[in-house]
Amino acid sequence: MQQYPGTSPALHAIVLAAGESRRFGAPKQLARIAGQSLLGLAAGRAVELCGSAVTVVLGARAAELAPLLRGLPVSVTVNPLWREGLGSSIRAGVASLPESCEGVLLMLADQAAVSTGDLRRLADAWRGQPGGIVAASRGAIVGAPAVFPRALFHALGELRGNRGAHELIGRHRECLMCVDMPHAAIDIDTPADLHAFAPSESPS
Repeated sequence: MQQYPGTSPALHAIVLAAGESRRFGAPKQLARIAGQSLLGLAAGRAVELCGSAVTVVLGARAAELAPLLRGLPVSVTVNPLWREGLGSSIRAGVASLPESCEGVLLMLADQAAVSTGDLRRLADAWRGQPGGIVAASRGAIVGAPAVFPRALFHALGELRGNRGAHELIGRHRECLMCVDMPHAAIDIDTPADLHAFAPSESPS
């Protein structure tokens, strides 16, 4: 039976938003773009793709950020080990996945330009080869957002440090499909990044 984005329980999205935003100087998840918080924007796009099969991983200032998700059908996981780096948040998110999940989409909350359409292209490509990895490419860089199959959940659960899943992608090039996604090159890491992306906005 054909599966469609937003209706299939097979694909689950994890929005990684646990960092302390040191370079931004304040919680960048609170930054506003077109009237929405950066965190709410990312979570909303995940919901448009996966429905309620979305987990948001918070860490630093989780109690302050959680209200940004009110009204969205998402689950929230708080990573108490967020200081260890991105790997710890991926571990926390993967540990919360239901048994019915066949693939996981890893998203970074600060990739503000990545649209629901971009995510849908990733999901569609993964459904064409559900045993492999499908990752965004921008030039020579390959990484998030990316979809990983269930066969690699154990390896995701063993990630350490702040390198995210890049190392895992590098080890499994034989089953990697890349989707060209220039929007994935835009990260909101500093107030200058926010101003460049949305000149009329300012940090909250």
